[in-house]
Amino acid sequence: MASVSVYNMDGKEVEKLDINDAVFAAPINEHLLHKAARLQLANKRQGTQKAKTRSEVRGGGRKPWRQKGTGHARQGSIRSPQWTGGGVVFAPTPRDYSFKMNRKEKEVALKSALSAKVKDEQLFVVDEFKFDEPKTKTMNELLAKIGVGKAFIVLGGDGQEAPSDAQKNAALSARNLQGVRSAYFLRKEDKDAGKVDVSSGLNVYDILKYDALIIEKNAIKAIEEVYA
Repeated sequence: MASVSVYNMDGKEVEKLDINDAVFAAPINEHLLHKAARLQLANKRQGTQKAKTRSEVRGGGRKPWRQKGTGHARQGSIRSPQWTGGGVVFAPTPRDYSFKMNRKEKEVALKSALSAKVKDEQLFVVDEFKFDEPKTKTMNELLAKIGVGKAFIVLGGDGQEAPSDAQKNAALSARNLQGVRSAYFLRKEDKDAGKVDVSSGLNVYDILKYDALIIEKNAIKAIEEVYA
């Protein structure tokens, strides 16, 4: 079983945490990693780009000059693509760029991303983010002590209905730092209804994009409960 260092708010290592190999030491599937990252980027596209073809540009119904005897090349319309102000060949039209991945494919891609961070020693665990108030300076100092620059921070835990005040303050503290992004991973189990609700901002693209992945200790347990 793999293990990672756990740091406190002072940036000091306080313990070693054993992590589940099924989630953090899974085989890395590069194909599904690429597909998942492309999925996120494609789903963000608005797809509203539009240009007019020669049939949509106004005017050009009259032949500009007679077919023969002028010394010019023959022309049928001033709205042909070769004319200034003419239509566009194969003009872009509004479209939906999004596509779908199977649930199991998404899970494999996420496990691959997490495992890649562990393999590259870019996964860091913080025992608890203790922020009484939003303080960008404190978050910046913590990242410097751990030794990371651009980072994706995952806050949350097991059995949480909503982020705590300390977690909200931590997210606000990271918001103004360039190259730093935060998200929540909350797992709430409703025993009466017999189901588990997961609120997750954990995603493949952000894990791969940032140099380091920082996860709160309680969020590690929640991730293992969901994906192990």
